[in-house]
Amino acid sequence: MNKVLRQALPAALLPLVLLGADFALAEEKAREDMHYVGLYATALNHRSIAEISNKSAWGQVGSVVVGGHITDRFHAEVRAGGGYKDAKTGDLTLSIDYFASWYIGLHYPVTSYANVYAQAGFSHISGDAELVNPDADENRQFRDIEGDFPDSSFSISWLAGVDFEVIDNGYLLFEGGRLFKDTGSGANTFQFSGGIRYEF
Repeated sequence: MNKVLRQALPAALLPLVLLGADFALAEEKAREDMHYVGLYATALNHRSIAEISNKSAWGQVGSVVVGGHITDRFHAEVRAGGGYKDAKTGDLTLSIDYFASWYIGLHYPVTSYANVYAQAGFSHISGDAELVNPDADENRQFRDIEGDFPDSSFSISWLAGVDFEVIDNGYLLFEGGRLFKDTGSGANTFQFSGGIRYEF
């Protein structure tokens, strides 16, 4: 039994040792006073559309990001973007014409080339909802949504993500979170993005 433990224990501990070594190498890169720009492609998942059926639909937007590092751990940014693919569920089409967001966040290195981050802020969203055949019984629940969408153009936003340094100061990133919650329609819209960011 002791022989089995002597052989199995090092094999079981090896991944922990390697992971610990990777965390030890995760020296924080000096980023204070650096700025960054990015281009992101985002899928929007509109959930809980209408109170009766709680429909969901997917749309797509693109955005430009400009930000800066306040300290080595904290950053702030603004985003601006527009929709290029509308979300459709049945006879209802949701279009996001444009949006602008402001975030403040915290990032933390997990390896020498990767960071995790979380941020929260506010977004202004402008779009519209178009309903075809509003007189149909199944479309009765969407009649209040038709017109400006979202009904509340300002909302609290948040997201979390991970980035990987693929070239010097160049990052590939993936993130997800909530863009807005519409008080009028009850729609809860989540954002899932992939993109590139360059720091200078």
